[in-house]
Amino acid sequence: MKSELKTLRIAIIGCGKIADQHVLACQRIAGCEVVALCDREVLMAGQLGERFGITACFADAAEMLRVAKPDAVHVTTPPQGHFSLAKQCLEAGSHVYLEKPFTVTALEAEELIRLAESRNLKLTAGHNLQFTLEMLEMRRLVGGGFLGGKPVHLESHFGYDLGDTSYVGPLLGNRKHWVRQLPGQLLHNILSHGIAKLCEFLDDDLVEVIATAQQSPQLQRLGGEEILDELRVLIRDASGTTAFFCFSTQMKPGRNHLRICGPVNSIEVDHASGSLLRHENRSYKSYLTYFAPPLVSARQHFRNARVNFFNFLNGRLHQDSGMKELIERFYQSIQNQSMPPIPYREILLTARLMDEIFDQIYKTKTTATDTLKSSVPIQMP
Repeated sequence: MKSELKTLRIAIIGCGKIADQHVLACQRIAGCEVVALCDREVLMAGQLGERFGITACFADAAEMLRVAKPDAVHVTTPPQGHFSLAKQCLEAGSHVYLEKPFTVTALEAEELIRLAESRNLKLTAGHNLQFTLEMLEMRRLVGGGFLGGKPVHLESHFGYDLGDTSYVGPLLGNRKHWVRQLPGQLLHNILSHGIAKLCEFLDDDLVEVIATAQQSPQLQRLGGEEILDELRVLIRDASGTTAFFCFSTQMKPGRNHLRICGPVNSIEVDHASGSLLRHENRSYKSYLTYFAPPLVSARQHFRNARVNFFNFLNGRLHQDSGMKELIERFYQSIQNQSMPPIPYREILLTARLMDEIFDQIYKTKTTATDTLKSSVPIQMP
C-alpha cells in the first residue's frame, strides 16, 4: 500500500499583482498549502495575506526560509531579484518556481540549474502559456506524429497593448523603473513566453539568429525615449528548422499564437480564443478546393467552441488555467521525484536566445545595416 504524499508547504516571495494569481492557482491544487508570504514592503505581504487568510508574513527572505521552512518557493519579484533569491532558497533546501523571465542572463540560469541539480532540488520557469489546454492538445498531436516528422518551420507571435496605462505609465515616467534597467527593457519582461514556445522544438545548436527592432509611432508619442516595442527575429538551427518570432504592440487585434509546420501536416494554436486548428495536407478535385477547406476549418472552429464550453462547465477552463497546470505538474515532479515540467534545456536555450536578441538590438545596434547583418551562432555547452 502506497504511503500518502505529504502536503507541500509553499511560500511566495514578492507580493505584487502576479502573486494573487499564484495563490489562487495553489488553492485549486490538492496537496499543497501557502504557509508564508514575503516582501521587502511587509505591508504588501500583509495585504495579500488578509485577502487569502495567510498569517505568516515576512519582510526578510532569510527569516522566512528559517521560520516557515517551505518545501517550495515561488519567486514573483522583478527579474533583477530572481537569481539571488532563487539561490538563497535552493541553499536553504527549497525547490523554486521562478516567474518569467527566469533570470536576467543565461549565465545566471546556468548557475541556478547547476546548484539545483547538485542539491537534488527542482526549478521551473513561469512559462504558463505552454500549459494551457490548447497547448496540451498541441503537444499530444505532435507526440502522436501528426506533423509527420520534425518541425520544418515555427512561427510565434506575441502582442502587447500599450493601452494598459497602469503598467506603461509608470514605466515611461521613470527612467529608473525596474523594467528599464533590464538589458532588454520592455521586451525583456514580456517576450520569454513567445520565445520559450519556439525553444521547445528548436535544436540546442542555433546557427543563425537575426534580430531587428524599432520603436512604434505610438510609443514615440507617449515619450518612449530609448524603449523598443516592435521586434522581429529570424532563427535557424543546425538541423535546418527555421523559426520566426514577432513581438508587436501595434498589430490589432493583438496576436498570441504559435504555428508549427511539419513535413506532412501543420498545427496552429491561438491563445486568445483557446483554440487549435489542424492543417492537413489534402488535395481536392476541381472547384472543391474553394469549398471543402473553409468547411473543414468551420467544423474545427465549432469543435473548439464546444470543447471550451464543456471545459468551462467542468471547471477545467478558467483564468490562468495554464499557470495552475504548470504549478501542479511542478509539485508532482517534487513529490514523485520525477523530471520537472519544463526541461532545463529549454529554459537555458530561451535565456541564451534572449541574451543574443538583446545584444543585437541594444548593445550592438550602431546602425540599421549592422543590425541586419548580425548573424550569430548559439551553442549549448
